[in-house]
Amino acid sequence: MREPNYEKGSLTLAGTVAMGTGVMIGAGVFALTGQVAELSGSLFPLAFLAAAVISGFSAYSYIKVSNAYPSAGGIAMILHKAYGHSAMTAGSALLMALSMVINESLVARTFGTYALRLFENVDAAFWTPVLAVGLILAAFIVNLLGNRWIGTFSKVTALLKVGGILAFAFAALGAAGFSFQAGEQTRSGSGLAGFLAGTALAILAYKGFTTITNSGDEVQDPHKNVGRAIITSLAICLIVYLVVSFAVGASLSVEEIVQAKNYSLAEAARPALGGYGMSFTVLIAIVATASGILASVFAVSRMLAMLTDMKLIPHRHFGMPGNIQKHTLVYTVVCASLLAALFDLSRIASMGAIFYLVMDIAVHWGVFRHLREDIGAKAWVLVSAIILDVLVLGAFAVIKFQQDPMIIWVSVIGILAVFGFEIFYLRHRKSGDQKEGHYAQD
Repeated sequence: MREPNYEKGSLTLAGTVAMGTGVMIGAGVFALTGQVAELSGSLFPLAFLAAAVISGFSAYSYIKVSNAYPSAGGIAMILHKAYGHSAMTAGSALLMALSMVINESLVARTFGTYALRLFENVDAAFWTPVLAVGLILAAFIVNLLGNRWIGTFSKVTALLKVGGILAFAFAALGAAGFSFQAGEQTRSGSGLAGFLAGTALAILAYKGFTTITNSGDEVQDPHKNVGRAIITSLAICLIVYLVVSFAVGASLSVEEIVQAKNYSLAEAARPALGGYGMSFTVLIAIVATASGILASVFAVSRMLAMLTDMKLIPHRHFGMPGNIQKHTLVYTVVCASLLAALFDLSRIASMGAIFYLVMDIAVHWGVFRHLREDIGAKAWVLVSAIILDVLVLGAFAVIKFQQDPMIIWVSVIGILAVFGFEIFYLRHRKSGDQKEGHYAQD
C-alpha cells in the first residue's frame, strides 16, 4: 500500500538531476579522489573516466526498467520484477540499501574531515565522527519537512557546489600553468590491477544515479524524465570529476595526494590559491557533502519502506509515531551514524564498493534472464555491464585482500549474513502464513 508521504510527481526534472548530482558529487570529488589515486597512481583521472563508462552501461538496465515500470521503490521494484518474492530480491535490495547507508557515513566523515581543516590544533579523532553524526541528524530533520524542501535545497546546493568546484579547478589549473604534476611522478599504483581497483572505487562516485531510480513515480513524467535525469547527472559529474582530477594533479604529486587522501582537494588548493583558496574549497566541500547526505537519506528510507510494504523485510515501530517511511528514515539515520562513528574513510568506501557491485551484477543478471524481452533491452549491453562489473570487482578484491584482508572478510560475511537472514525470514513468514491459512501476496 502506498504511504501518504509519497508525493507523485512532486520532483521536477531539474530537482531530480540536482538530487542525483548531489549524491554523486558529495562523495565522488571530496571523499574518493585520494583513495582512487592511491590505487591507480598517476592514471587516476582515467579511472574516473573508466568508471563513468561502466556506470553508463549499468545505468542502461535501470533506465529501461524504470521507463517501463516507474516506482518509488526503484531498485527494489526492478529486483522484484526480475526475481519475484524471493531471497534474491530481498538480499540484493538490502545490499543496495546498505551500500547507500555506507555511502552516507562516507560522505558524513568527509564533511567532518574537511570542516576541521578550518581549525588548527583540534582532536580530529574525536571531532570528525562528532561532526559526521551531527550532519546526518541535520539531514534527518530536513527530510522530515518533505519532498519540496528537499528538492529546493538540492537545486540551490547543486548550483553552488558545481560552480564552486569548477571555479576551484580552473583556478588551480591556471596557477599551475595547466601542467599535470602527478603524471611526472614515479608512483604508478599497482599496474593494471591497481587501475581496475581504482576504477571500482571510482564507481562509487557515480552510483548516486540510483537515487534517481529510487525516486520513481515521484518524478514528474517518470517514463521520460527518470532516464533523462540519470544521463544528465552522469554527464555533469563526469565533467566535474575530470576537471577536478586534473586540477588536483596539477597542484600535487601522487605521493602528496595519497598523503592527504581524506582532504586532497583542500590540500591541492593551498599551493595553487593560498589560504583563502583552501578555505573556499573547504566551504564548497561542506555544502557538497551536506547536500549529498540529504539526497541519499531521502532515497534509502523510501527504498526500505518499499521493501517493508512488499513483505521482504521485517518491521518494528518500537513505539515510534508516524508511518513506515518515517520509521525507516530513523533506521537509516541510526545505521549511518554508527558507521560514521566507528569506521575510517578507506574501509567505509571499500565496503560500499563491494556491496554495490554485487547488487549491480544481480540487477543486470535478473534483467538479462527475465525482463529483457518485456522492456526491449539489448542483450549485449546487459552482458557487457556484467563483465565490466565482475572485472573491476575482482581486481578490487585482490588488491584489497593484499592491503587489508579484514575488510574483505567483513564484506563477505556481511553479504552471506544478509542473504542468510532473508532466506530464514521469508521461509519463516511463509510457514506462518500457511498456518494461518493464507499466503503472502506478491
